[in-house]
Amino acid sequence: MSTLSTLKAPPRSRHSKKRVGRGQGSGLGKTAGRGGKGQKARTGNMHFEGFEGGQMPLQRRLPKFGFHSPNRLHWAVVNLRELERFGDGATVDEAALRARGLLKGRPDGVKILGDGELRRKLTVRANRFSARAKQAIESAGGKAEELPLVVHKPESAAKAHAGKGVKAAAAQA
Repeated sequence: MSTLSTLKAPPRSRHSKKRVGRGQGSGLGKTAGRGGKGQKARTGNMHFEGFEGGQMPLQRRLPKFGFHSPNRLHWAVVNLRELERFGDGATVDEAALRARGLLKGRPDGVKILGDGELRRKLTVRANRFSARAKQAIESAGGKAEELPLVVHKPESAAKAHAGKGVKAAAAQA
């Protein structure tokens, strides 16, 4: 069995770098292994990925598609069937969902969807509700409280703008 201290590279697996253009005796002198004349003998040619000999490369022939808005919102989706885990009369908000493992990461908001059935009387606080979810919560005797969506907290907005009008406006007030 080999150990880290006895490891060796396999025989003939380590090659010395070709030193081209270093005289006729080296075997790679004069034209430096590029042959005589032609496109491949010239400098500054064929050195980048995707080069196809002057033909329009594949990455330029194919159409561009898709778009990701930098301002898109990431919603954490919770279905009614998952709210069955909570006891009767419980208040379900972001902290409660996180404690039960139904919410992970840092979403911009929480949306309750109407997949499944709800038989418990719950007070649900979320940023958005589907029409079916809201109707199901209220028909079970609970409350669906819609919270306003706060995308940027005021202190993070102040840091992002770093005094570009935010502090100046506060100083004038």
